[in-house]
Amino acid sequence: MQTRITRLFGIRYPVFCPGMTYVSNATLVAAVSNAGGLGILAVGHLGPEETRAEIRRVRELTDKPFGVGVALIMPGASQNAEVAIEERVPVLNFSLGKGDWICQRVHAYGGKVIATVVNEKHALGAERAGVDALLVTGHEAAAHGGDVTSLVLVPAIRQVTTLPIIATGGFGTGGGLVAALSLGADAVAMGTRFATSRESPVHERTKELIIGKSVSDTIYSSNFDSMPCRVMKTPTSEKRMAKKLTLWRALWKALLAARESGRPMLGLIVEVLRNGLEQTLKLAYFGAATAEIRRAIIDGDHERGIQLIGQVQGLVHDAPPVAEILARVMTEADTALANVNAQAAATPAVGLAVAE
Repeated sequence: MQTRITRLFGIRYPVFCPGMTYVSNATLVAAVSNAGGLGILAVGHLGPEETRAEIRRVRELTDKPFGVGVALIMPGASQNAEVAIEERVPVLNFSLGKGDWICQRVHAYGGKVIATVVNEKHALGAERAGVDALLVTGHEAAAHGGDVTSLVLVPAIRQVTTLPIIATGGFGTGGGLVAALSLGADAVAMGTRFATSRESPVHERTKELIIGKSVSDTIYSSNFDSMPCRVMKTPTSEKRMAKKLTLWRALWKALLAARESGRPMLGLIVEVLRNGLEQTLKLAYFGAATAEIRRAIIDGDHERGIQLIGQVQGLVHDAPPVAEILARVMTEADTALANVNAQAAATPAVGLAVAE
């Protein structure tokens, strides 16, 4: 299946693995790219040299195109972006910040840039910055999806831009891929589906939990990290999301999380303060959530951890290898297209009788 996205990035299938913190590591990213999609490496939880090592690890595992994702609001994101540019990664995906300088630097060596957006305003801003494609994140997505569902958001953004669109939020099957293409997208990103693959570093206990959940077993609230965020519904997350985290407790938990991950305290504080009061407050909440996310993903601990998850978890019923997932999705897409064509062929033409 060839689309503008497959031709732009030189990949076989219009399917991406987005950059999921603690999930989209070198092994998973390379597996997706080797299977014909495009994997995006998550580096927000890594320091610059860790980022460099992980990029080089991807290159050891695949000679196919791959990407690196950076959330520019986060401490260390600019440094990680610099490392990715120095390593001349094929694709750089940025979010939560101005990326015009990234476009200039990446395009200088022939790379491509994707901007993650959640509304038309962001899409137009990214287009002005010079990006090559948009990752459009609907309400159904894990973590920080938009206010609008993919069903409406994708065509809304298609109306204001001609850039290629990668739709994410609610996609995990071949039928979803066909639906996205019909809405005006050129590809899909399937975070929850790839997070529940054999190559994913997500703990087996958490994978089993995902497989057992329904589409309605999520919570969407700003009480987790100060921005509207979708997480898996568990007793722990219900209790945690019931009320906002106080600022002082968020700051304390953020510092503890940074220490646990080996981030230098002084450098982190200086960098955060440079962002100003509003950004510092947001980062405190993000930092406070980091340890809980890691516990759920890496340790399989859902008594102290919280899992970011999309509503599409209810469509995930197993944890096969990435290559099997992609082959299945493309077979499902063929079947979905055949069904649509069969229905269209079987439907008689309907005319309107106009009274004279």
